Amino acid sequence: MDNLPESLALEILSRLDDSASVACCRMASKTFNSVFPGLQSINLQWRLKWYLESRSRVSSSSSSSRFTPSLKRVFLNLVSNLSALESVRIGVENPPPVVLNADFEDDGDDLHITDGGFLKEWLPRVSGALKLLSLSDFWIQSSRRRSEVLSLISAHCQNLIELELKNAWLSVQNMNAMPMLTSLTLELIRLDDKNLTDLNTCFPNLQVLNLIDVRGLKMPMIHLLNLKTCHWTVTDSPSYICIITPNLITLRLECRSPAALYIEAPLCYNLHLALDHLNAFAVKKFQNLKTVQLECSNIRSLIRKFHRMETVETLTLDIRAGGNSKFTLEVLFGTFPNITSLCFKPRVWSEFEVWCGDIGLKGVKRFCGYLSVVDPLMTFSCGYEQKPKEICVPKSSIPAIKPLSKPLEKLQIKRSDYDSMLMLLSFLIFNKGLDLVIDWFTKFVISNQHLNKLQFRFSLMKGTG
Repeated sequence: MDNLPESLALEILSRLDDSASVACCRMASKTFNSVFPGLQSINLQWRLKWYLESRSRVSSSSSSSRFTPSLKRVFLNLVSNLSALESVRIGVENPPPVVLNADFEDDGDDLHITDGGFLKEWLPRVSGALKLLSLSDFWIQSSRRRSEVLSLISAHCQNLIELELKNAWLSVQNMNAMPMLTSLTLELIRLDDKNLTDLNTCFPNLQVLNLIDVRGLKMPMIHLLNLKTCHWTVTDSPSYICIITPNLITLRLECRSPAALYIEAPLCYNLHLALDHLNAFAVKKFQNLKTVQLECSNIRSLIRKFHRMETVETLTLDIRAGGNSKFTLEVLFGTFPNITSLCFKPRVWSEFEVWCGDIGLKGVKRFCGYLSVVDPLMTFSCGYEQKPKEICVPKSSIPAIKPLSKPLEKLQIKRSDYDSMLMLLSFLIFNKGLDLVIDWFTKFVISNQHLNKLQFRFSLMKGTG
C-alpha cells in the first residue's frame, strides 16, 4: 500500500462513502495518511448507539465532566487537516419516531450540529470552495433550540450549490440571498417562515426543492421561476397552498386537507397528488402533463376537480386508508380520455365499479392491478408478448377458453386472492365480450366452485339474472 502513487491513493480515498472508512485507511497506510489533506469531502455519520453508550457512561459516573463531545471534536479535527473542501456531510442517527414524539429531554448540545457556536468554528474556513453542505441534526437536542444556521450559511457560502438541512428549528432572520444555490432540502424542520416568503426571496434560482415535514406553515406559497422538481410533504393543515412555478417539470405534493390549493405549472410533465380531501382546487391549464398519480380518500371527487386532461397518458390511482369512494370508468375516461397506461393500487379495487356501457378501456395498452394479499401463493403476472412461466393455484379441471381477438398489450396482476382475481377476469371478459377469454390462461386452473362465481358475476353484469 505504501508504494501506491499519491494520485491513485487520493482517488481511492475520494471514493469511500464515509469518513470512518477514510480514518481506517489512514491508520493502515502512510501513503493514505499523507494524501489525506487533499481530500475534498467529509461524510461523518454518528450512530445512535454511540450516543446511548456515552449517556450510559455519564449516568454511571460520579461526575459528568468525564464526558466529552466526541462528534464535534472529531469533525473539527478533520476540518483542520483539509484545505479545499467541496462537500461536507454531517449527520446524527435519530431515534424512532415514537421516541422523537415523546416528551424526551436532553440538555446537552454535544450532538447539536446546527448550533451557531459550532458552525462559527469551522464554516468560515471551508466556505470558499464549498459546493455541497448537508447537516442532519439530533432532534432530541435541536428541537427546542432555534438555529441561525441559515443566516450563517447565506453569509459565508455564496458558492454553495446544494444545501440539505434535517431535524432542526430554523430561524430566517438576517438571511442573505444565495443566487448560486440550485438544490434545497428541508426535512423534519420547524421553520420560522409561515408563508415561505423568505425562502422565495433568498433562493431565487432553485431548480430542486424538497420540503419534507416542514412545520409552522400557515398560508405557504412557492413562487420560484426556475424550479424544475418539487417534492412537498405538508404536515400541518394550512388554509391555503399556492404553487406558482412556470418551469416546473415534476411535482409531488402530499398533504392532509388543505382548504384550498392553487397550482400554476403549465410545463408540468409528472404530477403526484396525495391528500385526504380537498375543498377548493384550481389549476392553470397543464400543457404537457403526461403522467399523473392521484391518492385521496375520495378519489371520485378529486378526479372531478380536474378539467378534461387530454395530454395525460399514464394514470395511477390509490385510495387512502379509511377512504370510501365509488367511481366508474365513465368518470375516469371523462376526465382522462387518452390514457394508454392505467394502474390501480390495492384499495382502488375494493371501490371500483365496472361501468356497464360502451366506453370500455378505450385506448389503454397497459393495465396494472395491485390486489390485496390473502393467499401469498396467488401471485402471478402475464403479458401479451409471452405466456406466464408458472401460475400457482390448486389443481382442478380446465374450462374451455377461447383466444382474445384484440388483447391489451400488457397485463400485470400482483398479489391476488381468488375473489379479486375473479373480479378482474370478469372485468376483462365483459370489456371484450362475454365469449372471449385470454389465451394466456391456458395453464391457469379454475375450480368449478370459482368458475360458478365467475359465471354468476357475468350474469349480474349482463343483467340476465
